[in-house]
Amino acid sequence: MGALLGLVLGVGLLLVWSSTWPPQSVPSPRRTPRLRPLLAAAGLPEVTVAGFLVVCGVTGLTAATVVLLASRTAPVALVFGVMGAYLPVALVRGRAERRLRELAEVWPEAVDNLASAVRAGLSLPEALAGLADRGPEPLRPAFSAFALDYQAGGRFSDALDRLKERLADPVGDRVVESLRVAREVGGGDLGRLLRTLSGYLRDDARTRAELQSRQSWTVNGARLAVAAPWLVLLMLCFQPEVIQRYASPTGVAILVGGAALCAVAYRVMVRIGRLPTERRILA
Repeated sequence: MGALLGLVLGVGLLLVWSSTWPPQSVPSPRRTPRLRPLLAAAGLPEVTVAGFLVVCGVTGLTAATVVLLASRTAPVALVFGVMGAYLPVALVRGRAERRLRELAEVWPEAVDNLASAVRAGLSLPEALAGLADRGPEPLRPAFSAFALDYQAGGRFSDALDRLKERLADPVGDRVVESLRVAREVGGGDLGRLLRTLSGYLRDDARTRAELQSRQSWTVNGARLAVAAPWLVLLMLCFQPEVIQRYASPTGVAILVGGAALCAVAYRVMVRIGRLPTERRILA
């Protein structure tokens, strides 16, 4: 009996002592590389992150080699090599922005097409599959793949998830989640929901297009202001007696300081003129 009481007392003391231990950190889930959403938004889901990084490395090495042969100055070649490595990222980001603007303009037409198909008596999966033939041209490949997924598996929710991955579009996420809720809840208000959604998307696209046209001069001015000194430096590469001065410690300090100031100024000017970006829903 005494041994049992001692065991219970020991277990109790152990539990009291364990309550003072610091909580164990739960391992965070593996984060998706930042380049993967960018490639998906640009319509390049088949390009791997590793392959894209190889392209960045090749362009950076090529730019650095060309400038080094022209200027015979390693610090200048290194600066232009970094710029060359960033060039594919800038091109893909620009492509993603253009693609998202294009999709935002055609989504109201696609939703109107869905509303007409539902009003004609088609089911929601049939109406979505019909966009592969009757929908706007930029959206047809994604909805064609949706039709194949739904025919193969018959699971509407899983086909919608894969559709969201192919679109990689904030507006598309809103449309897909609205259709998912309408499918699960049911009822006869699907046509009214689609008409309301179409009007909202059309007003939002019109407002955003007007704001983008007004702030485009800010972004273009920022790009011109940042590019001008580096274009002058590139032309100086053909004057060896001048460009060699940047191989000195003072010249390296000027290059590093100028690059840092250009990067900070560009980010500040772009942030001032940037519109609020939409976040993807449940992505």
